[in-house]
Amino acid sequence: MISASWTENWERIVPFLAFPPEVRRAVYTTNTIEALNRQIRKIIKTRVSFPDEDSARKLLYLAITRAQQKWRHTYNWSTALTAFRIHFGDRIPDTA
Repeated sequence: MISASWTENWERIVPFLAFPPEVRRAVYTTNTIEALNRQIRKIIKTRVSFPDEDSARKLLYLAITRAQQKWRHTYNWSTALTAFRIHFGDRIPDTA
C-alpha cells in the first residue's frame, strides 16, 4: 500500500526532495501545529462559556502568543527562511 502511494505520487515527491533539509523540515513538520492546537484546547477546555466573542478572541490571542515564544527556540527558522528566500525569490517578503 505504501509503495503504491509513493509510485502514484512520485512526481510530487521528487521536487520536494530537491529542497535543502531546512526547507523540508519546515514544510513537513507538524509538531508546531499540534502543539498550538493542544495549547488552544487546554485554554478553551477550562472555560465553560465566554461572555462575548471578543473575550474568546483575546484568550486565543494570548494562547497563540504564549505558544509562539516556544517556536523561536525549537526550530532553526532563520536558516529555513534564508533557504526559502533563495529558492522562492521575491515571493518571500523582507518583513517575514
